Amino acid sequence: MTTKKVMLLILDGWGIGPVKKADAIANAHTPVMDSLKKTYPNSTLVTYGEEVGLPKGQMGNSEVGHMNIGAGRIVYQELLRINKAIQSGELQQHPVLLEAFRYAKENNRSVHFMGLVSDGGVHSHIDHLLALCDIAQQSGLEKVFIHAFTDGRDTDPKSGVNFLEKVLQHTENQSVKIASCIGRYYAMDRDKRWDRIKTAYDLLVKGKGEKTTDILATVRHRYEKGETDEYL
Repeated sequence: MTTKKVMLLILDGWGIGPVKKADAIANAHTPVMDSLKKTYPNSTLVTYGEEVGLPKGQMGNSEVGHMNIGAGRIVYQELLRINKAIQSGELQQHPVLLEAFRYAKENNRSVHFMGLVSDGGVHSHIDHLLALCDIAQQSGLEKVFIHAFTDGRDTDPKSGVNFLEKVLQHTENQSVKIASCIGRYYAMDRDKRWDRIKTAYDLLVKGKGEKTTDILATVRHRYEKGETDEYL
């Protein structure tokens, strides 16, 4: 009996775009791919939004694509699951969260939120942070601090100031403060580069960094010096 085999090959970054002028692949000399398309049956896959378990219009990413391509079904991503938990009120009633906030209030402790502040939707989403701030406020917490990691990789490299401003506006009447700010290059290194991680560690643990009373002005000044969100 002959065993037929199927091979799955993924060309990372090879997409089909609607605007040929701005599409490097469409303008490149690709005889092998052109021949394959002419010779064999082919189709296209949607790699973003609801078709891959993300919110409508949300861009996809490598992890989302790889999770969905062989699943045979839509794999709902954490981004969408958390969004739905916020909308339904499930997150606001999560026992672990409520217990942590209860303990902090009864013992006069601070609560710290730490993570990527952007709407990139890959590692985090700003709406989730704002929801946590609301829940903390509803729980009567008086000392809530945000340690913001600026993005610049999954979002525009100079959009961080807008996300920080959104946080400040949302928490204007809450007991929430932005305590620190650092780029994801340092705070989210995943290759064990201690020289990068140490910069974030020293900021978060020892308070080492540039002091400011106006985070937005400071970030804009860094932009003027040529720095971008990832490396703040």
